[in-house]
Amino acid sequence: MPYEGAKRSEKAGLPPGSLVYVGDKPDGKPRITVIDYDADHFFEKEVASAEECFPFKATSTVTWINVDGVHDADVIGRLGAEFGLHPLVLEDIMATTQRPKVEDLGNAIFIVLRMIESDPDGQNMSADQLSLILGPNYVLSFQETPGDCLGPIRERIRGAKGRIRSLGPDFLTYALIDAVVDNYFFVLEKLGERIDALEETLVEEPRREMLHEIHGLKREMIGLRKSVWPLREVVGGLERLDSPLLKKSTGLFLRDLYDHSIQVIDTVESFREMLTSMVETYLSSVSNRMNEIIKVLTIISTIFIPITFLVGLYGMNFVHMPEIRWRWGYAFVWALIVGSVGGMFVFFRKKKWL
Repeated sequence: MPYEGAKRSEKAGLPPGSLVYVGDKPDGKPRITVIDYDADHFFEKEVASAEECFPFKATSTVTWINVDGVHDADVIGRLGAEFGLHPLVLEDIMATTQRPKVEDLGNAIFIVLRMIESDPDGQNMSADQLSLILGPNYVLSFQETPGDCLGPIRERIRGAKGRIRSLGPDFLTYALIDAVVDNYFFVLEKLGERIDALEETLVEEPRREMLHEIHGLKREMIGLRKSVWPLREVVGGLERLDSPLLKKSTGLFLRDLYDHSIQVIDTVESFREMLTSMVETYLSSVSNRMNEIIKVLTIISTIFIPITFLVGLYGMNFVHMPEIRWRWGYAFVWALIVGSVGGMFVFFRKKKWL
């Protein structure tokens, strides 16, 4: 039977620091991988238990320990106890509904982010919490499920590409956050393509189904905004931290990352405004279409007014009506009908109502 994550309300009344999983994406036993490296050395292994990670705490190399699956309180608790993490930090790691934030713990820096994933056509999005612990010579990362956007960072470490192998854990932390932010651009690009395609169809042929799709996109944008809006505070907080764990040389990269986060936020806001205007465009198109229908019906009704009048006039049952016994009376009435209709058509054309 799969492990069922608790909801936030189920933690009510528990002592602070209680390790209760809050989420809905458990996947069996947590998967722990270790990457240890420096400029001349590289080691990567998937370990079977948390205890196998403990020797890397005291090495002179940089160690990245990644945990896929935060529903096992025993694994999270043992790692936290070995690396000196406060129970409240462990509680936040297991509560996967945290708002992105950064906290200076003295001996470590705690960072929470939201990883947004999208399928190739941009139709489905998913969000996972990524918790990072930056220590003196290590980085711990915790995520809900296997599969993430951090593959390029692993490849750079394996292939010794760039400067990542020659720099410390603070640069690795920057690189992980940068990978998350870069993936936001991929997700936004796919969303932008969907919005553009929907906008073109909306202008050409508005349909009721489009309104549901627009509202679905708006809900996705609201969720995306909740993930990316605090990102600026996280990166800005890292920039301002006066911690020996962050070198001055990393500050330049963090400033560039801050600019990227602003671009992401601006793009999200632009898309939200576009979707709002698309709803207005749809309602305006429907209103214009209704006005055209009413206009046609009004013209038809107006044309039939004189016809109804003439038919009603000559349909009265009075004995003394001059045209009743007239030989050309029937043709005369038809001439009046055709003449009135033709006159109204000419009048409508002159007014450009037709």
